[in-house]
Amino acid sequence: MKSLGICHDTRFKQHRTGPGHPECPARLDAVGAGLQDAGVLAHAVAIEPEPIDRGALEARHDPAYVRRFEQACRAGQPVIDVPDCTISRESFEIARLASGGVVAAVGGMLGGAYRRAFCAVRPPGHHAEPDRAMGFCMFNNVALAADAARRAGVARVLILDWDVHHGNGTQHMFYHDPLVYYISLHGHPEYLFPGTGLAEEIGEGDARGTTLNLPLMPGADDDVVRAAWRDSVAPAVRSFEPELVILSTGFDAHRADPLGILSWSDAIFEEMLERVLELADRYAQGRILSVLEGGYDFGVLRRCAAAHVRLLAQ
Repeated sequence: MKSLGICHDTRFKQHRTGPGHPECPARLDAVGAGLQDAGVLAHAVAIEPEPIDRGALEARHDPAYVRRFEQACRAGQPVIDVPDCTISRESFEIARLASGGVVAAVGGMLGGAYRRAFCAVRPPGHHAEPDRAMGFCMFNNVALAADAARRAGVARVLILDWDVHHGNGTQHMFYHDPLVYYISLHGHPEYLFPGTGLAEEIGEGDARGTTLNLPLMPGADDDVVRAAWRDSVAPAVRSFEPELVILSTGFDAHRADPLGILSWSDAIFEEMLERVLELADRYAQGRILSVLEGGYDFGVLRRCAAAHVRLLAQ
């Protein structure tokens, strides 16, 4: 068994967001350069994405929303739902392809082809709600990956989100599900989109205590992250004992990112992944699925993606 699967397909660039949009096709070029820099492609399994099954998609997203998105693309509409969710005619099929890529990665991992996977997909997903697009996101890729894992028999799934923006869609989708633990480190919602992710949002009903939000004040640096990890994240993961770890991997908490408010360095992204590797080896048979979310500085994307996949390939 190889250690790493990688989903990186140039078709994801066909989701065109228009001039000046930060979530642009060039992001994929930056990540692709990082994958080349990492020197792992020759030893990794190439994950070939196919559009996600319509039934699996509509089990998570409202069928009326799915149809509305499809029709908007066919009609050549420039946006879906909100002004920052710009679309092109190809966007619906490319969003299905992105979600299909992460589902294929889950299948390969559980089937024993590799222990870990990195999916450099776009559009990103963690803001997507069941019935609407939001924050550059159309379908919730990590939620669909968690669904696929659960269908395959994985009992407890951890979703760890370190994009600078809170993953409101992911949280809402599992807010009443005690078998999916959502943990997020993000910029404080009083200062940053989407305005969700307060510490008191902890889940409801049987799932009370399986949502952990760690909102960080503007300028929070690596030391703040280390303290949050030591005091909150690691104990929560140990208590939950996940059988699969899914990462919403954003690189926009970096101090150089134009859309972020935090002051993380390259090093802290590596440190967090090292801690995840240790926990996954202990509880999840080493199984980690990392899915690209945000990150809008091309240099940061290239460097951090390279370091990320090098560690995953170990």
